[in-house]
Amino acid sequence: MPPPKDVVKIAIQMVGAIPQLIELQQTKPLASVLKDVCDAWSLPNAERYALQYADGRQTYITESNRRDIKNGSILRLTTSPDQEAEQLYIGIQSKNVDVKTDSLKKLASLSQDVTFAQEFISRNGLKQIYSIVEEGNDTGEMLAHTLKAFTELMEHDFVSWENLSTVFIKKIVSYVNMNAVDASIQQLSLSILENMVPTSRLLFEVVKKEVTLDRLLTHLQVTNAQLQLKAMALLIALLLSATDAERQDMMDYLREKNIRQFIHKNIIHSSEPLGDEMAHYLYVLQSVSLNLCEHRMKMSMDPYSQEQRDLLQSLRQTAFESESEAPAGTFSTERRRSLCAKEFRKLGFMNNSNPAEDLRRAPPGLLALDNMVYFSRNTPNAYSRFILENSSREDKHECPFARSSIQLTLILCEILHIGEPCSETAQAFYPMFFGQDHFFEELFCICIQLVNKTWKEMRATQEDFDKVMQVVREQITRTLSLKPTSLELFKTRVNALNYSEILKLRQTERLHQEETLAAPVLELREKLKPELLELIRQQRLLHLCEGTLFRKISSRRRQDKLWYCRLSPNHKVLHYGDVEEGVQSPPIESLTEKIPVADMKMLLVGKECPHTKEKSSGKQNKDVLELAFSIVHDVEEYCLNFIAPTRYEFCLWTDGLNVLLGKEMTSERTQTDLDVLLSMELKLRLLDLENISIPDNPPPIPKPPSNLNFCYDFSHAEQ
Repeated sequence: MPPPKDVVKIAIQMVGAIPQLIELQQTKPLASVLKDVCDAWSLPNAERYALQYADGRQTYITESNRRDIKNGSILRLTTSPDQEAEQLYIGIQSKNVDVKTDSLKKLASLSQDVTFAQEFISRNGLKQIYSIVEEGNDTGEMLAHTLKAFTELMEHDFVSWENLSTVFIKKIVSYVNMNAVDASIQQLSLSILENMVPTSRLLFEVVKKEVTLDRLLTHLQVTNAQLQLKAMALLIALLLSATDAERQDMMDYLREKNIRQFIHKNIIHSSEPLGDEMAHYLYVLQSVSLNLCEHRMKMSMDPYSQEQRDLLQSLRQTAFESESEAPAGTFSTERRRSLCAKEFRKLGFMNNSNPAEDLRRAPPGLLALDNMVYFSRNTPNAYSRFILENSSREDKHECPFARSSIQLTLILCEILHIGEPCSETAQAFYPMFFGQDHFFEELFCICIQLVNKTWKEMRATQEDFDKVMQVVREQITRTLSLKPTSLELFKTRVNALNYSEILKLRQTERLHQEETLAAPVLELREKLKPELLELIRQQRLLHLCEGTLFRKISSRRRQDKLWYCRLSPNHKVLHYGDVEEGVQSPPIESLTEKIPVADMKMLLVGKECPHTKEKSSGKQNKDVLELAFSIVHDVEEYCLNFIAPTRYEFCLWTDGLNVLLGKEMTSERTQTDLDVLLSMELKLRLLDLENISIPDNPPPIPKPPSNLNFCYDFSHAEQ
């Protein structure tokens, strides 16, 4: 008979004593439980003791988290958090250097626990940490433990970052700016400043003033990967907290210092593999840089702006320079206006009498004009060839440069997500972005020539404009998905993907997606489905058994902390626990936490998950919602919360958990996998029927014969 829900069987250890095996009554006050445990070991003053997990994070057991204790958990009797906090508070003030260092080391470890942190902070412990940093000149082990303890204590959000003194902040800044200081201290200092920057405008300005971009670039050039990562994290925090004008100035300065080329050479193409954290920061840096185009993208052309009109006229003058060289007095005003209108029509403007009207649509707004001007000035030969080539074609077959440029700019903005907020989890950056200054403009130059090439391949007319631009979008998207490492490689690949190749790819995909609709084939599909669905279920469970590395994300910042979850080989228990960076597949024995599959009640996804509702910002990030899921176990109040690293992992995990819960697999990946498997299986089954048409209806059954006297009579043969 299973034990009641309010009772869990656990072991309790104590140094130098025989462990106790008890049945913990969850309804019984924790103080009474501790008294019984202490009495069994004849220990007085039970109030001075507490229980904590023996493995993993070694969290203290409190009334608020006791329901997380599972059957088979191993706890340890230890000094209570208030006693530990008091002892360490005294220890970190000791005159004995060894005692002080040991106390700070233990403090750094225990501060991860929220109960201990609350007790230590309530004793004004942070004031002592401030004093050690502000007054001390030590840059060794003691300081490293102090900064680590401070970081862990501030993680719990009991104290505002705005309470920090100017002296403390400047001391932290000095460790970042020093050359002769231990790398671990610089990492912790950079991490503290990274946390500080988003909390208030005042702190942002202090850090921006004290830690120069030059200093951060110096840290980015070191060989220590962790120091490099923390420097990048602070740089990203500063960029995200800056105003638009400040961000523009910072990015301009970084461009002058060739940060892109450095990142491209020393980070992306370094001998060390790129970690998830760095990939995310590079994605954010790319996104922030591209979003500088947003202002021009959303600004319509002002026909009364002389600067904008001059840019527009420069397009005409560059293309038709020889024709425009005639002296001003040669033509009348009306004749000149007519000539300009004709030239703007050749440039591909729809409203050739007032081309500014074409650029009033925003997006792409003035960004399209900027791209056209950049193309005409930086590749004048290609620009002139584009215009003159199309001027000599028949009216209906000419590729309109201006109209194509406006639409192409809009397509590139959509593909590169310009104007969209940065995702909290995305890591999808383009390596070629960091290998080229003026990336967006250079990409446009390649793609506008692609438009002209594709237009000719399709033998398009003006009526085919939307169809051509759709093919160009597909060419760009397919090529970008290959992650080319340079614009030159992108140019080579996108030009190789011509219209005929696109048609072949579409045809292949259509054949994969559209199976023949003959009734016998549809019937065969339905018969094959259960077997293939079972195959997908087994694959999902195997993936859960292999496990996945998940990342913890708080509302304030992207966390460095990782945890791993995997299913036991017998499919009965989910094991999970914290792991260190760089651990790919930890053994199942090292994952100390576990949830029996039998205790799982339901699966929540997206907005239903408790950890997406807890976000304080209210403006929930779309990417996090799409990757969030939770397992409800025991009673509904207790959940194990996940944020999948990718949509692929989200689909596999939610499918696998639904299989364990005895429910249908509902992810889009299930349908995709099923379609692929059905397509392959049907092709194999119908291989012998190639080039034979399958009728929609089975052939009619012939009428029975008038008599059955047609079988062979063996008796005659024997005679």
